[in-house]
Order: sequence, then structure tokens, then C-alpha cells
Amino acid sequence: MRISAAISAERVLPERLAERLRPMLERLDRTLFAPDGRGQAGRMSLIAFIIRVFSAAIAFFSQVLLARWMGSFDYGVFVVVWVSMIIVGNLACLGFHTSVIRFIPEYREGGRADALRGVLVASRVTALISASVVAALGMAGLWLFGGVVESYWTVPFYLGLVCLPMIALSDVLEGIARANGWAVAALAPIYITRPLLILAFMGGALLSGFPATAEVAVAAAILATYITTISQLVQVSGRTEARLSSGPSRLMMRDWVLVSLPIFLVEGFFFLLTNADVLLVGLFLSPHDVAVYFATVKTLALVHFVYFAVKAGVAQRYAAFAHTGDGDGLARFARETVSWTFWPSLAMGLAVLAAGWPMLWLFGPEFTQGYPLLFVLVAAVVMRAAAGPVESLLTMSGNQSVCAAVYGITLALNIALAVLLLPSIGLWGAAVSTGAAMLFEAGALSWVVWRRLGIVMPIFLPARPWEKG
Repeated sequence: MRISAAISAERVLPERLAERLRPMLERLDRTLFAPDGRGQAGRMSLIAFIIRVFSAAIAFFSQVLLARWMGSFDYGVFVVVWVSMIIVGNLACLGFHTSVIRFIPEYREGGRADALRGVLVASRVTALISASVVAALGMAGLWLFGGVVESYWTVPFYLGLVCLPMIALSDVLEGIARANGWAVAALAPIYITRPLLILAFMGGALLSGFPATAEVAVAAAILATYITTISQLVQVSGRTEARLSSGPSRLMMRDWVLVSLPIFLVEGFFFLLTNADVLLVGLFLSPHDVAVYFATVKTLALVHFVYFAVKAGVAQRYAAFAHTGDGDGLARFARETVSWTFWPSLAMGLAVLAAGWPMLWLFGPEFTQGYPLLFVLVAAVVMRAAAGPVESLLTMSGNQSVCAAVYGITLALNIALAVLLLPSIGLWGAAVSTGAAMLFEAGALSWVVWRRLGIVMPIFLPARPWEKG
């Protein structure tokens, strides 16, 4: 039994207000409860957004507690190590964590159960092997070049590398769950369970008498990551096997790699763009500056999560349209998803600016120096949201190579600006370089979508006549 937003409004709101809201609420009902793929995408985006908002609150307050417990220096060290592991773990998937979102619907709709079984196994095994090799190489590199690295980085990075196989596997499991429309199974382990367990293990360690250091925090993250990923593996594998009959598997590694590697570049560049600012601050400035900047970014997370939530919900729908060759349907749906992204992002951005200073103060009085940076970062995130999830549209429509090229240029621009500005204007350099890169990314990808697919994505530009309505 579903609950209609329009009917609920009539029951609880004054009659005149309910009548004014009726057109919007009826449209919401059509979006969320339609039995077709559009409805599924809308529901998944809404569920993903709810999970990410909830996880943002969890992440924010857990980071506040970690900063209070550890102090800005050790907290800054932990941030750099943990962000590095998340980035490298994501890259170690070699693109399979996203390509499965494209392959699973394609093979299921085409009745190719043997290929579906094969890609489910190959994606997980590839991620585990790749991440294990990267972890081993990382440990060897720390041993060989440990003398040129500040001593306070060494042990935390050694510990962090232990997490890599489980981080990579978790990302692939998220992709498999997203391809099946299982929003909770895809997002809850990474964005709710894992941060809660990190906080619980860190709190337990402090109560047991361990010092509040970066090493102890990374050890807590290791335990949380292994428990979360193994539980996620059991859940997703069980649901997948229940949905797929037993039979032979077909391995097509060459085909999968040819699709996954460009996606690997796209996702890799995107992930680096999302997190490179934190790493560059760690390279040029002190751990204290890293802590302040990361706290500012965490305060911005609610705005970011709108974009990620819509992206999580619509990728498999883009793939379905592209697979069936329905160009008009793809264009209409893509244009609609821009509204899903922009207006909530704008509302969240204004809310973050209004509440940003007291939120940063919770980390500690010294963290409020990051508040002015929020104005630059919020403006950039909202402007990027105005173009919608353009990289998912390109990736799912077979244009992953040109998307990767745009991201490579954007990443180079971001790094070049950061290297130029960070030494001279400090944290403002990170904010300005990141904001400029986001604007370039949105504009360039929107231009590519228009040239390749004929779709006008930016919400401020008029839609083509047949896209209206």
C-alpha cells in the first residue's frame, strides 16, 4: 500500500494550501509511484537522498567527535590517510564498480544469464586482486621511501593500506546493488554502517585506555570496514543468487575491460576531483589546515549529496534507454533529472550557508576560519548541479572515453591552480581551484552531451521543443 502525497496533504494541511500544492504533489506521486523505470529511478533517487542526508548527519557528528577527541593535528593526519584509502580503493576497482550497472540490466533484458553470472563473479574477483596488489605495492613503497616521508604519516598509511581490498569490494557490491535497484543495500553499508562502526570502535578504544591518535583511528576504520564489507557481501550475494537461476558462467574479460577501463578513467578522475583538494592541502599545508578544510567540506556534504543521490538513482535508467535506442525518452528523462539535482541543491546550499558558522564551531573554535570558504564552495556545487548528472549520462550511453578526457583536463586544471594558489593564499587557494574546476567540468560535459546526444542539460538554457512538458 502506498501513501499519496496529494491525499496526505489534503488530510493535514489547510484546504487552500493543499489546493495550491496539489499540482506539484500529484507530479511527485507520478514520479515516485509510477510502475515503469522512471518511477523506479525516482524512488531510488529519493531513497538514496534520504540515506545520504542521514549519513551526512552521522558523518558530520562523528567527525565532530573525532576532531574533539583527537585534536586538529592527529585528526588532520587521519583525514589524509582515510581519504587516500577511499580514493585508491575506488580506483582499484578498475571501473567494474560502475560498468556492472550497465552490464547487469543489459544481460538481464537480453536473456544472457551466463554472461550475467560471469560479470558478477569477475567484477568482485578483479576488485579484490587489484586492490591487494596495490596495497602490497604501497607498503613496499613506504618501506623503500619512508625516509622522505614525515614520521607521523608512516604508521597510519601502513595501517590504512590493510583496508584497500575491502574498500574496493564494497564499491563493487554497491554497483551490483544499484544495478538491481536496491538502494538501501547499495548505500547504507558504506554511508551509515561503516561510519557508525568507526565511531563506535574509536570510542571503545578511548574508553579502554588507548590514546586518541591517528593510528588508533585508522585501526578503528580497519575493523569497521571489514565487518561492513563482509556483511554487505553476504546480503548482496544472497539477493543476487535468489534472483538468478544456477547455470554456467561465461567470461568475456576482453569486452568487459574495454568498457570498464574508460569508465575507470571517468570515475577515477571524478573521484580525484572530489577529493584532490583535501590531499593537496595535506601536501602543501599542515595537518591542522587539513583538519579545518576537511571540516568545511563535511559541512558542505548535504549539498553534495543531492547530486550523488540523483546519480545513484538514474544511472541504470540511462543505461536502459541507451540500450533500447530510445533517444527521445533518454532526452526527456535526462532533462527531468536536472531539476531533481538543481533545486534541492540550491535549497541545501542556502541552508548550509545559514548554519555553517555554528556547525564549524562544533569541531572547535579554530575550525570557524573555514566558514568564508563555504561561499565559494557552495556556489560551485550549485552551479555544477545546474547541469545534472552529465557524467552518468555520457558513461551509460557509451561516451565514456570523451567523458574521461574531459575529467583528465579538469583534474589537471584543478591541480595546476592548487599548486599555483595554495602556497600564496592558503586554504583560499584550495577553495578557488576546486570551484573553478567544478565550473569547467559542468560546462565542458554539458557541451559534450549536446554535441554527442543533442540534449541541452543546463537548467538555465531552454529545452528543445519536444523536451518540454
